[in-house]
Amino acid sequence: MVAFFYIKVIRRMIFLKTFNNSAALVQDDQGQEQVVLGKGVGFGLKKGDKIDESKIERRFTATSHQDEVNQVKEINASTIDLTNKVIQMVEPLLNVKFNDFQYLALADHIDFALSRTEDHIDMSAANTRWEVKNLFPKEYKISERVIALINKEMKVNLPPSESIFMTYHFVNAASDNDQVQETVEITELISGIIDIIQYQYQMTLDTESFNYSRFITHLRVLLVRLLRNKHQKSGELDDSLLAFMKIKYNHAYDTAERIATYLHSKKGWTLNSDDKFYLVLHIWRVTNRQEN
Repeated sequence: MVAFFYIKVIRRMIFLKTFNNSAALVQDDQGQEQVVLGKGVGFGLKKGDKIDESKIERRFTATSHQDEVNQVKEINASTIDLTNKVIQMVEPLLNVKFNDFQYLALADHIDFALSRTEDHIDMSAANTRWEVKNLFPKEYKISERVIALINKEMKVNLPPSESIFMTYHFVNAASDNDQVQETVEITELISGIIDIIQYQYQMTLDTESFNYSRFITHLRVLLVRLLRNKHQKSGELDDSLLAFMKIKYNHAYDTAERIATYLHSKKGWTLNSDDKFYLVLHIWRVTNRQEN
């Protein structure tokens, strides 16, 4: 009878040095260095001590994330702890998962925001507050909760403009690795499109309606695709169908053409037949059925 013995391989994570109370440089048993984040992850340890892996909340491999490693070194320990609390609040509310880049971008922003507050610097965003609040209402409301948490934890009073910048980070987390600047650009374009529709129809759209929310989602997907120069093949839309849409939904079609002209003048983009078809449908819905 042959006996089989299973040996459990236990990997050790050895402490090398600390950057702050919440960030440390460690090495695994394969000799691979990592920067690990977590409250008190390196506190009281000496070189060669074993790391308590239950304290590790996020890790970066030094060889492949050197820029991120350098960035971690510059962030205050208290900010890393605070960022972890913010993410723990936000992820279940938005049903998202922050990747490493988004985590560091948020931590860096919070760290800089706290520094600006100490220096009494307010990067005013009053001109975009209405737009962001109405384009991303869910993320905006959560950003207000986050600002309240930061104010309470750090005993500060962040300016109202921070709710705008924080919203961009939360939109990014739910948007396939978008960067903040990309989100700002898309927000401005969507705002311009909404202005065109409201002018064309001489009405104020109901930002709380389901059709409005669905329209904003459609616009965001469309603009991200165009911004990243990802040309979607047309579904070979029958020309007669588009002609029918022009007759049946003449006002919406004319508005879609104005939006196409706007995007071409702003970015040099050209909408294909499919883009226009779905744009017409969304415009008709959002202007004719305002119920939630």
